[in-house]
Amino acid sequence: MTDTRPSSTSPAPTGSARKRTALLGIAVTAAIFGATAAPAVADTGSAADVLPLTCGGQGIDAAAPIHYRTEAFIKAPLAKIWNLQTDVARWPAWQKPVTSNKRLDSGPMQPGSQFQWTTPVPATEKTPATTLTITSTVQRIQPEQCIRWSGPAVGNGMSIDGGIHVWNFIPMPGGVLVRTEENWHGAQVEADVPTSTYFLGAGLDAWLADLRTAAEG
Repeated sequence: MTDTRPSSTSPAPTGSARKRTALLGIAVTAAIFGATAAPAVADTGSAADVLPLTCGGQGIDAAAPIHYRTEAFIKAPLAKIWNLQTDVARWPAWQKPVTSNKRLDSGPMQPGSQFQWTTPVPATEKTPATTLTITSTVQRIQPEQCIRWSGPAVGNGMSIDGGIHVWNFIPMPGGVLVRTEENWHGAQVEADVPTSTYFLGAGLDAWLADLRTAAEG
């Protein structure tokens, strides 16, 4: 399993976190989608650094109780980073938590494109071991600039009703600043907002770490 250490902006897990370790498996893939973690943003002094991330004018559900934002500077060409992120069928090659991923349509990624991916989730006192199936639908995409998708994650005894995930790619001297923001919603994850937020953040940070390793390697 990849590094799931939270960033300094993540709230510390409470005792209930130990009873909800299944959320860790969801968060590491993050893919889809109270206490709210403060965003980890670059110290550039720009007001844009704290505005919600968008793609084609659309962002996450900012009113959702569970959401998180983070970023990483990756020393690699923009085209390479973009191709790694959008060639979803190859995610398992560089993200260990993703056990499968397939496009549900063909051709270039575009609004309406769908992909379905899976990740295992361990058993806890509350839920059985299961594999989550996440079906993501692209709503907005601007090549080598941004992408926004959404969708549910469903497993036996564990689910996220829906989530929205936005990625921004900003060329800079020496590399690319990759920013990402995501929200979750659903009764199961909203039953413990601080813990869900903590693991969502850990998962997004781990995703960026894997993307950096793959792009810079």
